[in-house]
Formats: sequence, C-alpha cells, structure tokens
Amino acid sequence: MGRLDGDRRGWLRGAPPPRWVRALPLALAAGVCVATLVSPDPLDIGFLLGAIPPLAVLSYGPAVTAVLGVAVVVMLNVPAFQLDRPGQTDVLTVSFVALLSVFVAFVRHRRDQQLDTERTIAEAAQRAVAPPVPGRVGPVRCAGLYRAAQRGTLVGGDFFDVRESAHGVRAVLGDVQGHGLAAVATVSSLLGAFREAVLDQPDLESLAGRLDRRLVVDSARDATAELFATAVLVEFTPDADAVRVVACGHPPPVLLRDGAAIEVDVVPWTPLGLGLAGASPTAVRLPLRPGDRLFIASDGVSEARDADGVFYPLLDRLPALAAGTDPAATADRVWADVRRYSPAIRDDVTMLVLAPESAADRPEDR
Repeated sequence: MGRLDGDRRGWLRGAPPPRWVRALPLALAAGVCVATLVSPDPLDIGFLLGAIPPLAVLSYGPAVTAVLGVAVVVMLNVPAFQLDRPGQTDVLTVSFVALLSVFVAFVRHRRDQQLDTERTIAEAAQRAVAPPVPGRVGPVRCAGLYRAAQRGTLVGGDFFDVRESAHGVRAVLGDVQGHGLAAVATVSSLLGAFREAVLDQPDLESLAGRLDRRLVVDSARDATAELFATAVLVEFTPDADAVRVVACGHPPPVLLRDGAAIEVDVVPWTPLGLGLAGASPTAVRLPLRPGDRLFIASDGVSEARDADGVFYPLLDRLPALAAGTDPAATADRVWADVRRYSPAIRDDVTMLVLAPESAADRPEDR
C-alpha cells in the first residue's frame, strides 16, 4: 500500500534463514574433523555429527539434507578421523537421524511451497484492494507509507488513496475500527466508495457524506456490526495553489512550510459511519505557497510512546526529518524515527506526504 513494508518475517517466522544458519552444518563438520586431526589422542565426539542433518533441515531441502547425511556416515567410517568409537552404535544412530531429517526436510519443503503460494495470492489480493500510490498525481507529488500492526499482512485497519478528478487532486487517509485482516473488508468498501465518489461528487463535503453513507449501509446489513472510521480528505485545486481539508474524527494534516510544522486548523467532524441526520462536515480552505507540503498520518504515529509512556513529538521532529528530502524520503525518515522512539508499536502506522507543484515547477512545463 504505497511504500509497503518489506518482508518483516524473521527466519523463525518463515523468512529464508540467514547465512550463518545455512553455514552451521558445514561449520560443525569442519570443526569435528579439524579437532580429531589435531588432537594427539582419539576424541569421542562422533556423536556431534548427528546434529548435522537436523541443522540442515533448517536451511535446505531433502536432497541436500540427504547428501549431508551420507557425508556424515562416511566421515564416521574414515579411519583418519577416528570417529568410529564406540562402534556401530554411532553409525546406526546417525543413520537413523539422517533418514528422519530427510523426511522432515521433505515435509517442511512441501509446507513452505504451499505457504509461499498462499502468501503470494494474499499479497496479490491485498494489493488489489490497496494498490501503491503513484509518485505523481496531476500537479501533486505523492508518497505513502504503510506498516500494518499485524505481522505478515500488507493492509489492515488503515487506508489511503490519491486520485485525480475534474475538481482537482483528491486524497483520503483513514483508520477503520479494528486491525488486521478483520478490517480489510471495511477498508475495501471505503476505498471503493471513495474512488467512485471522487469522479462525480462536486465537493469534499459531499464526498465525506458518500463515505459515511457507505458505512451506514454496510452496518445495517449486520445488526451486531458497528462500523465506523476516522478519515482526512483533502482536495487540491487544479492549479495546486490551495487545498481544502475535511477531518472526520481524525488528527488534522500537518503543513510543512518554511522549515516549520503547523497543524492545519480544521473544523472537526464526527467519524464516518455514525450517520448523524442533518449533520454535514465543513471544509477548510488553505492557500498554498511554493514549497509547501502536507503530511497526513494515522494515530499510530502521534500515539506511539517511548519507554516512559510519552507520546511521539511529531510536530517537534517533523521539520528536521522533512528538510531537504522528497516525499518518499520524508515518510521513510519519520518511520525510522518512530521506530527508534517507540520500543513497541502496536497500531497500524500510515503516512501520506503530498507536495503540490505550481505550473512553473512541473516537469512537463519546463
């Protein structure tokens, strides 16, 4: 989703093992052989070779595990190594362990193939729900960053999108109730409604009303459902000289201007999905200057805490992190800083950096 998180799985969670793990079987075999060759007396350490096939299972498939198992049995019978003590017991034990390791490697290999296939399908489906944000939409340079709280997922309870319309470039960033895969259906519904409403709604207020109605209708299908979402909607004028903002229960955007970070003074409105009859949001219009940028983030950023429970000081740190960088680098820097600040991030973290350009600054007009 935008600049998505890479493979955050550790090697104990299904990612490929690091090089040192792959080298363990060979390192152990070399260590045993060297120790027996340099020792003036026979060493009863042949049993250590029995660990090589199980270690191979961590990194290799059944074929390589079988080769290493055969190599271990051969080493036990090489007279120069003097590893055949106390006799056939070591050979039989290691042979059994090697055969068992080959079977385990075969099962693990088949399981990993199935998991890789399922993960590929899940990633394709999730990217279809939330495709990456383009680097430029009309006169606005864009960068989005998403880090799902639930490991192994690409989308969760947060969402964003940037689209061009006849009324200018429009963007949304929001946070639905819940986290992880359980929130994907609501995210999909909201993004679908946003992409359709962007094309035919005349203003941001109507666009917010359409999203609110989408959640109200979805909730009505299930008497136990209580669907709601916070969101920020922005609309740049066709010339990118001003922006209108609607905030629906969500932290307001931050304006980066002349080395300072200033929260946009928005008119707060209720979260989407509450369906308050007769209520309507009010958009705030903000004139833009050359070099201005908007930084929009989920509460996963502002509510990140350090070890003492202090909230992340976004407004204090953002100007330095955004100085002299493009939108993508700004999002990456903020994410890295949040991770250093907070030892445990338990919420989805989403950022959207929007940099409008005047007609004179656009590449096509140079």
